[in-house]
Amino acid sequence: MAQTPPPFAPFEWMIAWRYLRARRAEGGVSVMTWISLIGITLAVFALIATLAVRSGFRAEFVDTILGSNAHVTVYYTAQTDASGRNSRSIADYAALADRVADVPGVTRAAPLVKGQVMASANSRNAGVEVFGISEEDLATIPRIADPDTARGDLARFSYGIAIGSGVARELGVALGDTVKLISPDGVRTAFGTSPRVKSYEVVYVFTAGRYDIDRTRVYMPFAEAQLYFNREGVADEIEVMVADPDKIGDITPPILQAAGERALIWTWQDASGGFLRALEIEDNVMFIILSILVLIAAMNIVSGLIMLVKNKGRDIGILRTMGLTEGAVLRIFFICGAFTGIIGTVAGVLLGCLFALYIDPIFSFVNYVAGGGVWDPAVRGIYQLPAQLRLPDVLSAVVLSLGLSFIVTIFPARRAARMNPVEALRYE
Repeated sequence: MAQTPPPFAPFEWMIAWRYLRARRAEGGVSVMTWISLIGITLAVFALIATLAVRSGFRAEFVDTILGSNAHVTVYYTAQTDASGRNSRSIADYAALADRVADVPGVTRAAPLVKGQVMASANSRNAGVEVFGISEEDLATIPRIADPDTARGDLARFSYGIAIGSGVARELGVALGDTVKLISPDGVRTAFGTSPRVKSYEVVYVFTAGRYDIDRTRVYMPFAEAQLYFNREGVADEIEVMVADPDKIGDITPPILQAAGERALIWTWQDASGGFLRALEIEDNVMFIILSILVLIAAMNIVSGLIMLVKNKGRDIGILRTMGLTEGAVLRIFFICGAFTGIIGTVAGVLLGCLFALYIDPIFSFVNYVAGGGVWDPAVRGIYQLPAQLRLPDVLSAVVLSLGLSFIVTIFPARRAARMNPVEALRYE
């Protein structure tokens, strides 16, 4: 008794390979194969490139938040002071910072004084937000104290102020220049409150990587900020940094308990939660849209296989009369379609990975061709288009592309397998 050959036997691969290499007289099949191959390649490339940019943008955005802002902000509820005004000032800020710093998972707790003023230099003005902080605490903020992106010496912070690169550019100042800060809430006199005007030397210029931070933020020594904003002996809030910002929800209850009854907290996720949720929704929508693009590209495989089955009807009839089973015919045409999907997927993955790895020179070339201004940091918030190549994103693109390619290949392959050999040879 003849032994049945195993599935995907060598002769099935050989026949499928001969069918893929269509002769010149059957050029239509060859053209459809190339169209399917290019379509799958471009669709997978677009999917991986989009996922890489999406991941890079979110990582850059979150990194600039965590690297230059408090992970948790502790502040007090309003309370009437001796003069009858509502105040949120923290009188026991040193003790409060120590209690919060002792919470497991907290890496730093620093008192802050904050205020909005007008900065003036070289006949230019800019609205800025001043953060009063100690030199030791400022040196622990990663994006601010980065020596690779900053200019100046933090050791001289007590002799002046640190300003963002956007503020320096707006005012036209550099290290060693003087900036005048003007606050409407100045000296209280019998005739009312007069504006407070004071000049400071620029001793440090930082670049946090976020346009809105670099364009508006100024750091001032804590004691000087207390005097300048009339906060003698008090602080406005406590800036808290934690070891694992992604699990901020687990650490906020003990922080709130350590801070006391009047304390309220505001986390980085509260401040940027709306934007992060919008990014997540956009990510899901883009993945669905690009998945449809991959499906459309995979449908070209169906068109090519239908043409191949039609052109190879006589061959199918001969193979069936020679004893080839329906399963063998199905596998032959499945190999034809799947091979196209595999080659297109591999090419698309290579192009997508190269795009993510070399996005900076590619974007620079596009910006040069367009004459500049392609990326506006005032709108985007960050200075350049980021890309982060992640293995889960690549694998999701590969699984989607191969899965759709294999699924759509089954239907024309089944049509070929169920073709009646008598009908296939009747008109030949």
